[in-house]
Amino acid sequence: MRAADDPSGVTVLVNGVPSSHLDLEDPRRLSFEYMQQMAVLLGHTAPAGEPLAVVHLGAAGCALARHVHATRPGSRQIAVELDTALPELVRTWFDLPRAPALRIRAGDARAQLEAMADASADVVVRDVFAGDRTPEHVTTVEFAREVARVLRPGGLYLANCADRPPLALARSEAATLLAVFGHLGVVAEPGLLRGRGYGNVVLAATDSGALLASTQVEREVRSLPAPARLLTGEEMRAFVGAARVLADPPEAAEPAAGGSATEHAAG
Repeated sequence: MRAADDPSGVTVLVNGVPSSHLDLEDPRRLSFEYMQQMAVLLGHTAPAGEPLAVVHLGAAGCALARHVHATRPGSRQIAVELDTALPELVRTWFDLPRAPALRIRAGDARAQLEAMADASADVVVRDVFAGDRTPEHVTTVEFAREVARVLRPGGLYLANCADRPPLALARSEAATLLAVFGHLGVVAEPGLLRGRGYGNVVLAATDSGALLASTQVEREVRSLPAPARLLTGEEMRAFVGAARVLADPPEAAEPAAGGSATEHAAG
């Protein structure tokens, strides 16, 4: 979809829902606010320009992958999308990086992650949706352990959680990540944190405290076009409160069980 006031931009719709926005002339430009927030955090994962190994679970138009390719040349990225047709269409429509810079795999996010090698990624991004909800099988503590296994020491996990007040899902997802990772940040617009509207909460989990302790990261998050807050430490723990840790149902723990069919509609 094209807009008259955005001649170089295009919005990808999945089942009529905006799932990606790409600037065909400037891959560094990200229009979705939660992606801008993710880009700030990702930008401080390693020194500027240093290549990264990034896994995108939920790819859609590969907007964030294009941003990484433009800002960190030499990065190796994998984008996973359940819809087998969408990755091929995106390759046809847009000038995406070619393998090995960007490999696109069709499949279930959790199943693809479980097949990846230990300590093979610097960043894992989860942007997976079925309608307006994240499928449960990619929100659990068991899934978080798989993410931690795939990440290298000091790696970063970024999860996009769409929620509405009282943000029960985002709080439970945060509690779940705290059960696996040593450090957690919560990024959201102030109005959403105060109980207004429906929006995106970005959860940033890592085993290294340096990234989330950076005052520069906090300043950049506050200075975005739509200013956001980064909650860490006591503020983050107050946000989590007594939220329950999410876990696979007992039957999903059986070796023969697989991931549920989902529609990935973000990226």
